[in-house]
Amino acid sequence: MCGILGIFNDNKASEKETTEKETNVIFKVKEALKIIKNRGKDMYGIANEIDFDYQKKIDYLKLHSKETPNAIAHCLHSLVSFVPQPLINEKSKNRFIANCEIYNWKELNETYALNAKNDAEMLFRLIEKKGKTSVQLTKILGELEGVYAFAFWNVKKRKVVLARDIIGVKPIWFSSSSSFSSGSSFSSFSSVSSLPNFAFSSEKKALEFLGYKEITELNPRKILMYNIKTKNISQYNRPFFSITPELKKPYEEIKKELAGFLTNAISKRIPDRAFGILFSGGVDSTFIAYVCTSLGLKPTLYTSVLETKGTELKIPEDYIWARKAAKVLKLKLKINKIKLKNIENYLKYIVPLIEDSNVVKVGVALTFYGACELARKDNIKIIFSGLGSEEIFAGYERHKKSAENNANINKECLSGILKIYERDLYRDDVITMNNSIELRLPFLDRKLVEYALKIPAQYKLNVQFDNKKSNEYGYKKEIDKTQNNLITPNKLTTHDNLITQNKLIFRKIAKEMGVSSEFAERKKRAAQYGSSFDKAIEKLAKQNGFKLKSAYLDTFLPRKIMKLGVLFSSGKDSNYAMHIMKNQNYDIACLITIKSKNPASYMFHTPNIDIAKLQAEALGIPLIEQITEGEKEKELKDLKKAIEKAKEEYKIGGIVTGAIGSTYQRDRIEKICDELGLKIFSPLWHMEQEKEVKAIIDNGFEVIIGSIAADGLSKEWLGKKIDYEMIEKLKKLHEKNKINIAFEGGEAETLVLNAPLYKKKIKIEEDEIVMENEYTGWFVVKKAKLVEKK
Repeated sequence: MCGILGIFNDNKASEKETTEKETNVIFKVKEALKIIKNRGKDMYGIANEIDFDYQKKIDYLKLHSKETPNAIAHCLHSLVSFVPQPLINEKSKNRFIANCEIYNWKELNETYALNAKNDAEMLFRLIEKKGKTSVQLTKILGELEGVYAFAFWNVKKRKVVLARDIIGVKPIWFSSSSSFSSGSSFSSFSSVSSLPNFAFSSEKKALEFLGYKEITELNPRKILMYNIKTKNISQYNRPFFSITPELKKPYEEIKKELAGFLTNAISKRIPDRAFGILFSGGVDSTFIAYVCTSLGLKPTLYTSVLETKGTELKIPEDYIWARKAAKVLKLKLKINKIKLKNIENYLKYIVPLIEDSNVVKVGVALTFYGACELARKDNIKIIFSGLGSEEIFAGYERHKKSAENNANINKECLSGILKIYERDLYRDDVITMNNSIELRLPFLDRKLVEYALKIPAQYKLNVQFDNKKSNEYGYKKEIDKTQNNLITPNKLTTHDNLITQNKLIFRKIAKEMGVSSEFAERKKRAAQYGSSFDKAIEKLAKQNGFKLKSAYLDTFLPRKIMKLGVLFSSGKDSNYAMHIMKNQNYDIACLITIKSKNPASYMFHTPNIDIAKLQAEALGIPLIEQITEGEKEKELKDLKKAIEKAKEEYKIGGIVTGAIGSTYQRDRIEKICDELGLKIFSPLWHMEQEKEVKAIIDNGFEVIIGSIAADGLSKEWLGKKIDYEMIEKLKKLHEKNKINIAFEGGEAETLVLNAPLYKKKIKIEEDEIVMENEYTGWFVVKKAKLVEKK
């Protein structure tokens, strides 16, 4: 693992004089390299079109050529031979920098007769030989087994190509902006060129240090090409994983093949030096450790927990389980026990490091960082993690909810893999690299993921009767002969008395290979809870006078995490989703409202949609409105047009949706966002519906019923405020008519009149109730205005 960065078309004159009179771009590259220097301390390198240099210290780097506006740089974390970068082809003049671990590089080296000394050099020569077009490049990248992020600079054609592995383990951020932040470390470079420039880096913070404002993480499903001459950026799509066709083989055959993929994914990543495993005593890390011991290896296990001795808190679960599992495995375990009084000092460092104040991300980061801290002291340069197992084997709560709601479990697995680069991978990368450690993730092995996503869902997750509860809803037992007394997910009709079992086939393999049932069957416990660091953050937040953990963590990150656009309907879900993301320190840059002419639209809320303008005014947030005819699927083109406009005008990096359980909506929005290189956030996804409605009330939202369309809901409901009394009525209707308490099935639509983020509230001056039949009708707002809050 290494660090890469580059700057192109930097024609600004420097107001700073350096002792060496070096060019502005070289000075900038060297200073930015210092920001990411921990990613590789074995050697540093820089290059422009004419010259290059390698040094053990960044300040010693020097080019003797004439000034150019372009340069690239690299910091080396050497694991496979010692080959400094940037790599240079003296004949073609091409330059190449990479952050990569290619596990089949020797085979490819021989197959294509490349005569390379390591994986980075092999990749450089392979691209030169076989990757001259985007189609050819896509093809050869599909042959790589491993993870990578690289920049290929074709000097003669004046083009730069950026790409990363398809899941996004290795990061690249880029910016193509001529506007600079006045608060940056380079604000004194005030002479701004009229020509836009282009820059990229392994870490966002390096570009922020240089003063770039509009910074984007390269979508792993894209290949980016920058034309130095025209200053244009082109992006090309790459094919992603598929959940079809589903495997039709017998269960035992699938289990045997999967065991082979799992073992191979671990063994190919084992280095010829000492290494560690991030360890919790759960099935994932225990399985990795067990496979290593079966190969005769003795990795060191590392974990980190809150020191609870002398406090009222219980001993962290991961402390108990990790010690127990390590003893059975006969492996050395090192535990970093961090005292509560020291947690804040860690937060001051970790939150800016991961560039995120999200509560879950920070809780996991604390666990991760504490373990890596110990590994670094042991001079460990490679560490394994079990990240990815929950995604490919349906181990999260959202997979359970998908099963209980008759949704496609493998589609949920695919969605998780699609978004894992934003949610988990960048955080884990910067933490390990800050400790000069390379992270290896066998459960995200490309071949393993490809296979696992096509395993029939019932082999991953099944739902079982709780025999202690009555079967009052008349369930039909659907017995799967390959399992014991289990109901296949697609046969469920309700889930009030069901027990979910997850990661079935993986747990079965673990036990059959020799992992003790005690650890193979251990229930999933998220790192932030198993380590008790979430409790620590909660305690510190209260001690510092904060009601919310997120508000406390925001104090360690002075800027907003990312600009977001909200798909905004005027109803409770989009408003509450926006509220959550705002509280997590995201910048809500704009609202996006689709006005459908079709009241029966499959995608969009239609009742009182015109009130969205008034709501936007109350929020003080710009609104983008897009008209659509509301024809199924065609309306998606209008949605894409609106999101593209938001990206262009407000420089958003992601989209917020209020989706709770509609895979129809989520999948289509997800596809559009991925095509546009935007991240997607659905903070309400699979939230318990009663919990969501209660949270909206508790947070001070004023919400009324805007339309009804379900047996049991009559005229009297229209225009009524949602409160706890209404929730009780809805619970009774749920038992009688199966009405969704949050109206996720379209039983009703809502209208928000007031919310915590509103600067003013909405007062309805004139309305009308229109009924189509006994159970279908609308509360039509004919006139409304904003008034001051009391």
